[in-house]
Amino acid sequence: MASLIDLHCHSSISDGMLTPTELVQHAARRGLRVLALTDHDDVGGLSEARITAQAHGIELIHGVEISVTWHGRTLHIVGLRIDPEYSPLVQGLESIRQGRRTRAEGMAASLEKAGIHGSLEGAYRYATQGIISRTHFARYLMEKGLAGDMRKVFKKYLVKGKPGYYEHRWASLEDAVSWIKGSGGTAVIAHPGRYDLGRTSMALLLNEFRALGGTGIEVVTGSHTTTQFQEFAQISQKYELHASQGSDYHGPGLSYMEMGVLPELPSGCVPVWKDWPEARLL
Repeated sequence: MASLIDLHCHSSISDGMLTPTELVQHAARRGLRVLALTDHDDVGGLSEARITAQAHGIELIHGVEISVTWHGRTLHIVGLRIDPEYSPLVQGLESIRQGRRTRAEGMAASLEKAGIHGSLEGAYRYATQGIISRTHFARYLMEKGLAGDMRKVFKKYLVKGKPGYYEHRWASLEDAVSWIKGSGGTAVIAHPGRYDLGRTSMALLLNEFRALGGTGIEVVTGSHTTTQFQEFAQISQKYELHASQGSDYHGPGLSYMEMGVLPELPSGCVPVWKDWPEARLL
């Protein structure tokens, strides 16, 4: 049975294809009842999404996905039920977005050295409403015919050791969790199966995250396999973290999974939305 709640998706304010309005309309067509808009490092789409959600009878959860550097690795922390006007969060996100602009220039310079020209301008053509991201570069590289799909273009050009990669330092884990908690929100580790941390580093991350006040982890998410659903369900129980779920939807052709097809959380998980009034009818 598919779940009616999706707590991780992106609009064109960050690196999704659909505007906030179009994204919520799509969620409504897919039968969702509760939706969190979690754009990368930006809350600029929440007001528009909220208006559309009200018109379609969807409970909109204010969210954000914050880019974090932890022990030299890039991680993502989702904030759910945040206050998008909380000053430290607003200022922190603006600082990250400025860093994104700096990274984009570095990525373009790296691609230029590899003989791929015009990538900065090409990426910004796709970044029409907000931040600049690797996804925008990937779409430009696909446009140029340099790879057939999103996974291949990332693997060939945009990861460490490849042309187009640029080392960058994001927010600290402590800052990200602090901004989310300070705004009244819940901090969740996004798609942990994508980080390839190994057992020891994963345990270190989970213990540090909990000590800072983080309380959730994505168990069912678009990039996880069925085996990983069970693996992170067990981890959520072992570390007493609430379980979250989300498609990580970016739009047609850009997503691991369509909205509205996520399976329900494995048994034994405590849903992150357990006490939310917005989810009382689920």
